[in-house]
Amino acid sequence: IRARRLIGYVPQMLSADSGLTGRENVALFAGLFDVPRRQRRARVNDAMAAMGLTEVADRMARTYSGGMVRRLELAQALVNAPRLLILDEPTVGLDPIARDSVWEHVQGLRAEYAMAVLLTTHYMEEADVLCDRVALMHAGRVRAVGVPSELKAALGAQASLEDVFRQHTGGACEPGEEGAFNGVQHIRRVASRVG
Repeated sequence: IRARRLIGYVPQMLSADSGLTGRENVALFAGLFDVPRRQRRARVNDAMAAMGLTEVADRMARTYSGGMVRRLELAQALVNAPRLLILDEPTVGLDPIARDSVWEHVQGLRAEYAMAVLLTTHYMEEADVLCDRVALMHAGRVRAVGVPSELKAALGAQASLEDVFRQHTGGACEPGEEGAFNGVQHIRRVASRVG
């Protein structure tokens, strides 16, 4: 239980319940994270406000846009004031405006609460801009670890983090990776039902 109180988690798959209001979703997570009962109402309100969802807190989650659902999931993960926030591909399936909004909120929270953020993403430009250190993985193995600017500099002045990834992975998919499309397709189908 101690560890659970220190960690916030936003999974890749949608975790908001479309049959509940935004406030009810966050309150549910407050209970799961063992937030003391006497603090729950205030913590839920604070988390909703931090994500800019106060005005829609009592609307059903199924009426939220994709970006709003991701911000709701961040509110769920933040309700226990975690020291570590784990984000598993939090912007998959979002349009560029919604992606920017999610990152703006995450960066603000990170600065305000001095929390560590562990991010998984397939978007190299996100990793480059948002991460102090990266570990590039391919086929279940860590291929490179370091500060993005240093990894890029090792390849040349104009290199991108995507170039670094290609350099360390050989630039080809492993056998069987082509089927990963089905997983993304499933995520988008689920997101359309909530959004």
